[in-house]
Amino acid sequence: MKRFLRAGLLITVGWVVALPALADTLTKIKESGKIAIGFREDARPFSFRDDTGAATGYSVELCERITTAVKAELGLDKLAIEYVPVSAKTRFDLLEDGKIDIECGSTTNTLARQKRAAFTLLTFATGAEMLVGVDSGIADLTDTRGKKLGVLGNTTTESGLRDGLKSRLIEAEVILVDNHEAGLAALEAGKIDAYFADRILLFGLAGKASDPSKLKLSGKFYSYEPYAMMVRRGDDEFRLIADRTLAHLYRNRQIVPIYRKWFGKAEPSDLLKSLYVLQGLPKE
Repeated sequence: MKRFLRAGLLITVGWVVALPALADTLTKIKESGKIAIGFREDARPFSFRDDTGAATGYSVELCERITTAVKAELGLDKLAIEYVPVSAKTRFDLLEDGKIDIECGSTTNTLARQKRAAFTLLTFATGAEMLVGVDSGIADLTDTRGKKLGVLGNTTTESGLRDGLKSRLIEAEVILVDNHEAGLAALEAGKIDAYFADRILLFGLAGKASDPSKLKLSGKFYSYEPYAMMVRRGDDEFRLIADRTLAHLYRNRQIVPIYRKWFGKAEPSDLLKSLYVLQGLPKE
């Protein structure tokens, strides 16, 4: 009997100890008075550090709108924001470990990734493309035989590139880089012949080149990349606040000035316009 009671006590204590880890995100935020936003430092204009070192960008601004909604939902006078840098390698682990509550960058929502994270409504839609030198002679994937191709590791672009090469029986060397700036530097230095990333990211990246006139985009999409924000699986109440915030921005066209702020005069694609309409879900 004593052994049974002792075992029961251990189970009870273990349950009590486990409670904080199992607590939902809204409870975690309310008790700490803080929300942790994961952001990418190299995903301009979605998520990056500005000249002062502060986190900023299109996705970060959307996350800040969600934070305001969370603050109102919880009835808090103040809600501190902790900005936590994440990378393609660390973003899932940091989310699962509770180091971040939401990831605001340029993450593609895929069915495979839904095994590890839940996703909000879509925030953007684009596709992978390649950045090359204007004199490279590369206009399509078929022109990359025997070439060195750079891509950010642990991304859907990497897997898509490898699949594309394999399906077309193209032999090329895929070189992984740690961040987009490293990819641009390798391209400018001639260490790679083309750099693959999402088109909208390549626009921002090319603008940072030492001589943008020497670079060009292929003008062709090689994948479909629907962006969304990651939250923990099973956190339905927190995700619902995020979805309500995004749907409100889309439904009331408040997303327009936000888009213009970060993408300037670049006209949104028909795909993106459709996304804003279709994701502007009715309130009732």
